[in-house]
Amino acid sequence: MSDAETLKAAIKKLNAQATQAKMDLHDLSEELPLGWERIPEVARRTHDLYAELTEARAKLKALGG
Repeated sequence: MSDAETLKAAIKKLNAQATQAKMDLHDLSEELPLGWERIPEVARRTHDLYAELTEARAKLKALGG
């Protein structure tokens, strides 16, 4: 498997994880004030996944894929 193909597979997986994290954050917001203690944890996870996804997409673009 080429670097671009490996990266595309990683991006697909990251995209799914980021989308789920976004939905978790949305669900948490709808349940407020219940679960307010989890806001930093869920927001950090969502932020980190989207940052990782953005970086992977940039690497793929740099590879010309």
